[in-house]
Amino acid sequence: MGLFGKTPEKPPKELVNEWSLKIRKEMRVIDRQIRDIQREEEKVKRSIKDAAKKNQRDVCVILAKELVRSRRAVSKLYASKAHMNSVLMGMKNQLAVLRVAGSLQKSTEVMKAMQNLVKIPEIQATMRDLSKEMMKAGIIEEMLEDTFEGLEDQEEMEEEAEAEIDKILFEITAGEFVGAAESQVPALFSKLQQLKSSSVLCPPSGISSFCWAESSDKLISQGILAEKASGAQQGRANIHQLLSVQLCN
Repeated sequence: MGLFGKTPEKPPKELVNEWSLKIRKEMRVIDRQIRDIQREEEKVKRSIKDAAKKNQRDVCVILAKELVRSRRAVSKLYASKAHMNSVLMGMKNQLAVLRVAGSLQKSTEVMKAMQNLVKIPEIQATMRDLSKEMMKAGIIEEMLEDTFEGLEDQEEMEEEAEAEIDKILFEITAGEFVGAAESQVPALFSKLQQLKSSSVLCPPSGISSFCWAESSDKLISQGILAEKASGAQQGRANIHQLLSVQLCN
């Protein structure tokens, strides 16, 4: 306690070291959260496989959405770690500047990183406190928060989740559930595989067997042929046409 009851300000070097310690502590928290989410992902994958064996497509879709959300969460957490590393590098630079100039300097890099970190719910409180301390020390300026960003991110995530569902179902169930139309044609995937491997369904001239197989796998996994394979003869023609267009483009 200083004169008139005021607490003396900490030396700049001590402040920078404290901020660095807090950042590293939050990084360990993020690491634990990533591990927890990934453990839950494995449970969800097993549940999807079990539901697929019981032909419960609705359950598979719900679980696939959950898996998409968890993967998005992990991606954001990894991004937050990258921003934290940027702040740590900024702190090292501040110590170097402090030794030369004797004071802390404004940092655009730290400012940008902190703007992203205060939006992460898991570490929001700590990052806001840190940003206030950094503003007081003159390293960053006052930050304006975008109140609509969370809602926009949620809507974008739901759209991306819908696009990822079939891909995830194909990945986990080895093609047992392919596209939305598959629920109406239970034997679709096996039928497409038979068509693809048949001698009639050979690669067009100028296209290698490897590219042909790779592209057909991609199209099948996306469910593009789901509504076009009800008839064997027509199915062959459609597969030829779609694969030729895919490879030419």
